[in-house]
Amino acid sequence: MPSFNRVILMGNLTRDPVLRKTPSGASVCDMRLAVSERYKTSSGEQQERTLFIDVVAWERQADKCAQYLAKGSSIIVDGHLRQEEYKTREGENRSKVSVMAQTVQFISTPNRDGSAPPSAAASPPPPNESSPSSSDDEEEAPF
Repeated sequence: MPSFNRVILMGNLTRDPVLRKTPSGASVCDMRLAVSERYKTSSGEQQERTLFIDVVAWERQADKCAQYLAKGSSIIVDGHLRQEEYKTREGENRSKVSVMAQTVQFISTPNRDGSAPPSAAASPPPPNESSPSSSDDEEEAPF
């Protein structure tokens, strides 16, 4: 049976990106993204629910994210979901779903005081590198 695994998210980073290196020397950047959803209850009251999602970027894209992004930065992430399974220190089995970023587009970066600027004009150009699992010939979505 065919399947499809793709996700596009837009939100704000909840903390500064964390850059690390694999034993082979590849760059990996771990980020946490807050994505809010607004909806009306049956009584007509406006509500907001926020999801907190782990995002992982690789190689040059990871380096650019760590260099230019900070807590509060607005980004668009295009990637796929990956589930990881692990054991806690107490030996309990756990799993977590995270987004493996294929592209990260910078929308805004925070000012020194932590607030986001009104436009993305001052932010660096978004990296167009792909993750190791994608082809360089893929066409970018025009948004």
